[in-house]
Amino acid sequence: MIPRVGRQGGHRPVTAARGRGALGMTGTDARRDTAARGAARAAAGSPAVWSRDFALFFAARAVARLGDTMLPVALAAGLLEHGYGAGAVGLAMASTAAAFAGLVVFGGVVADRFSTRKLMIGADLVRLGAQALAAGLFFTGHVVLWQICAIGFVNGVAGAVFQPGVASTVPRLAADVQGANGAIRIAESAAQLAGPAVAGVLVGLASPGGVFAAHATTYALSALCLLLLRLPPLPAGPRAASGSALRAFRADLADGWREFRSRAWLWGVIAVWCLYMIAVWGPTVPLVATEVVRHHGPGAYGLVNSALGVGTVIGGLLALRLRPRRMLRAGAFSLFAFFGFPAAVGAGLGVPAMAAGAALAGAGMSFWGVMWATTVQTQVPADVLNRIHAYDVAGSLAMMPVGQALAGPAAGVLGAGHVLLTAGAVSLLVAAILLAVPPIRDLPRADTPAPTAH
Repeated sequence: MIPRVGRQGGHRPVTAARGRGALGMTGTDARRDTAARGAARAAAGSPAVWSRDFALFFAARAVARLGDTMLPVALAAGLLEHGYGAGAVGLAMASTAAAFAGLVVFGGVVADRFSTRKLMIGADLVRLGAQALAAGLFFTGHVVLWQICAIGFVNGVAGAVFQPGVASTVPRLAADVQGANGAIRIAESAAQLAGPAVAGVLVGLASPGGVFAAHATTYALSALCLLLLRLPPLPAGPRAASGSALRAFRADLADGWREFRSRAWLWGVIAVWCLYMIAVWGPTVPLVATEVVRHHGPGAYGLVNSALGVGTVIGGLLALRLRPRRMLRAGAFSLFAFFGFPAAVGAGLGVPAMAAGAALAGAGMSFWGVMWATTVQTQVPADVLNRIHAYDVAGSLAMMPVGQALAGPAAGVLGAGHVLLTAGAVSLLVAAILLAVPPIRDLPRADTPAPTAH
């Protein structure tokens, strides 16, 4: 999640109007504040999206995403090569996910109190060292599972520090927040398509250790881009909390929670998303993989997965063009397209139909993602944005393992096809619920639309 222009990391004086949120702003005040700052940047000649600094951040996100999508291939190939099974691969991945999900809320507090750019660089350097160590272990053949899990845990901690700052950087670099989010979404989607293929080639040419070395290099390149990045200076202002470090940390954490729960559209979407993760996304990912591979082979699954990636690129392109006044409403409508992905696989349709459903699902999810990110970045005051983004990430991720864990038992009782058809039906229900909640459906956009070219 991300703030309005040039404000991330700063702290306003705390007002007495706590009833309107920790910063004493109503939703209307926030939208007016955003529009005023957007107009000021436009008047100052700030670029809508592309500039040297945004290009650096864009490159950092693209190369980091490329590396992250290579990692599952490296872990699977490397651990299986050294005699470990699928359970060990899952444990290694879970060590990273658990550390990230458990600590990202605290990472949001840290990001709101310190320089997010320096924190992100530091996190990249930590992950560079960790993945270089993993590469060394695989190159030498001294692979011990607990060591790989420990490295994964360190990566998860670094990711928890890094991620909140990502959300708050875009509005400081581009006046057109939606356009910037769309561009980044396209780059990340393209990297997600290329990553597994690149990793497969590296495993064949070098070894799993070569993939880990390449992954470490992506963190080095990301850190370099962020090091060259120049963010607008932050306005001076008193901190939102003072006193001992522990007391201030607790106060900032509580302040972020008050801001989170004061916005019905925000916690409403997160609550609905918990249902989505449990009943839709959680079971869809593993069951689609097993069903397609079982009935059509791994090549077909690769085709379906590629179609999903192409769809996400298309969704990002649409998000660059369409400027709905009610962004969450438009995003909720796009989520109806997800139905075709699990439904086509659950109904046992052919590979072309499954690929088409995956492409539509990817486009809908990508468009929703840009609408959601832009809404949060432009509606939430910058002083608490990193913390609220952390609550968003933690709330969204918390239920995904539950859905994944329940997928197997549910498929055993009902059959995988029926579970996937149910997931498709629930995806329609989720979109309908989002449209039925007035604070979500009727929330007007807060950013200034991108200027039209003459």
